[in-house]
Amino acid sequence: MTMSVPQASQSRAQFLREQLNHHAHLYYVLDQPALPDIEYDRLFQELQALEAQYPELRTADSPTQRVLGKVLEGFTPVEHAVPMLSIRTETDTQASGAENFDARVRRELELTADAPLVEYACELKFDGLAMNLRYEHGVLVQAATRGDGETGEDVTQNIRTIKQIPLRLLNMTTPVLEVRGEVYMRRDEFERLNERQRELIAAGHKNEKTFVNPRNAAAGAVRQLDPAIASKRPLSFFAYGLGEVQGWNVPLTHSGILDALKEMGMPVCAERTVVKGAAGLIAFHQRVGQHRDALPFDIDGVVYKVNSLQLQKRLGFVTREPRWAVAHKYPAQEQITRVLAIDIQVGRTGKLTPVAKLEPVFVGGTTVSNATLHNEDETRRKDVRIGDQVIVRRAGDVIPEVVSVVPDHSVTARERSASFDLFKQLNGRCPVCGGDIVREEGEADWRCTGGLFCPAQRKQAILHFAGRRAMDVEGLGEKLVDQLVDSELVKTLADLYQLDVATLMQLERMGEKSAQNLVDGLNASKKTTLARFLYALGIRQVGEATAKDLASHFGSLDRIMQVSVDELLQVSDVGPIVASSIHRFFAQAHNLEVLQALRDAGIHWDEQVGAKETSAQLLAGQVFVLTGTLPNLSRDDATALIEAAGGKVTGSVSKKTNYVVAGAEAGSKLQKAQELGVAVIDEAGLKDLLG
Repeated sequence: MTMSVPQASQSRAQFLREQLNHHAHLYYVLDQPALPDIEYDRLFQELQALEAQYPELRTADSPTQRVLGKVLEGFTPVEHAVPMLSIRTETDTQASGAENFDARVRRELELTADAPLVEYACELKFDGLAMNLRYEHGVLVQAATRGDGETGEDVTQNIRTIKQIPLRLLNMTTPVLEVRGEVYMRRDEFERLNERQRELIAAGHKNEKTFVNPRNAAAGAVRQLDPAIASKRPLSFFAYGLGEVQGWNVPLTHSGILDALKEMGMPVCAERTVVKGAAGLIAFHQRVGQHRDALPFDIDGVVYKVNSLQLQKRLGFVTREPRWAVAHKYPAQEQITRVLAIDIQVGRTGKLTPVAKLEPVFVGGTTVSNATLHNEDETRRKDVRIGDQVIVRRAGDVIPEVVSVVPDHSVTARERSASFDLFKQLNGRCPVCGGDIVREEGEADWRCTGGLFCPAQRKQAILHFAGRRAMDVEGLGEKLVDQLVDSELVKTLADLYQLDVATLMQLERMGEKSAQNLVDGLNASKKTTLARFLYALGIRQVGEATAKDLASHFGSLDRIMQVSVDELLQVSDVGPIVASSIHRFFAQAHNLEVLQALRDAGIHWDEQVGAKETSAQLLAGQVFVLTGTLPNLSRDDATALIEAAGGKVTGSVSKKTNYVVAGAEAGSKLQKAQELGVAVIDEAGLKDLLG
């Protein structure tokens, strides 16, 4: 370290690196966060500032260096010091597959029938991309793919973006330690990624695509030439072995190696064990198979390895595959079947999803007869038509989906089955309630507009209506809504206000006190505000802020119901899409019927015609950001006071912000305000502004 950097700054940077790496390990590997996100961000930003001031402090193991580097023209070849060999696959998915492996091992070791059972380390066979991580003196210096086993590709800058992978090993400074493992993508992350991709495609991004399965998505992310793109792909990692080692006394068993890697801060899958003999292998294979679908990631089998490294050495290799290990597979999670029809399902939020009705096929451990096609664009892109043979995938709890059409077995006379057209198939009407369906600009999905009326959306509409920021009905939670709707006690929102204690007590686990509390909560919710009521209706594109703007601008519900799209566009922050959505909602006859029924049930508020011109606009045009905990005002209370005085509350600090109202434990927003020179006030200062 150069002498130009003060010792205090050097020490502080080292402390910050250690703290951030420690807490990242707790969060990403152990799932035991011990530090609030806001405090982690504060430490991270402090380290960034130090490194910007003194670039000499920027080390390879700094958390700030996880995403770095320019876009590459290609990947540099890496010759593996120790070849990355594949292991033999046992395609016999029954117990006999494990018995055959144990018999081969005993035969190669020349063990007699009465010799002790062989000890095996059992682990999962992850469905991802094999990776070699090279650490020198404990610091990650290179990451390389398997390639052909002898030569892989340098993908270091992309692997550094995986926050599970430590940039520095804990308590390990040996000259060379190569850790081998699997880069994979969790199923939930894969679904979220594909959903984002579908939205991009719908918005006109022609170069985007969806991914066939988590493994393909992970492989594509690892081989991105731009690390900034790779960093946006949610990858994970599990360590399962070693490559080259210099200067470290390797444990005597494979299970001991995994234990040691875990102590170094490496993510190691907990789903592993040590067993003896074929019976132990069979029990592990069956146990994992039974809860395979509950795992958060894909596997296609388990792996058995002779646990003793000494015995591994005796067994050696055959045709570049170790005799001491085998992968024992499970039944395939992809199968081929035929599309019999394409139906449309209506989701809880009104989303219309095309679903392929299939010839039943056994895949992923269960018989599948329906598979999602996601949306109209995906169905057209995959060119799925009735009669086609298709590949169907089911993995874990993920809804079965049609992956692709089998080209050589698709419908031969395609002119008899037109390309999928959702609007035409439904004649523009929701198949459940008959309401209009719309697809807004830039969106992937068609939606039913009958949110208040559509039975498919009933539960979601009630939950939203009763929410704390809407009508704030105390005690009306998801399980109770399920009971009310399933028992047909509530068919419309207005039915909520017809409930009495005697009726509610007929429900399962509903006592008299709970029933009375709910009735009281419903009665209390009848007196509300126009803004809350508008938000509670669940109008597409209308959040709390827009609801408040509408109430302030027009002052009465009757006025809002009558205005044109052009008049709606005069409201602050209401654009063409939002205006069309609002106008469309109030043009639906069934929505007007629900509104009248709610009014008849006694819901009311103080109408304020001409509210926009009231005199209490002390903060008109002023933009506020709230951060930290105020001594007397809740976040909602402070927001309500500001908005009542004509001000606006936003979530992030920018040059347009007029005031940041800071309370106890204010975080990064306070720091941002100070950097931009935005005025910072406390609760007392806010009250002064309000007069």
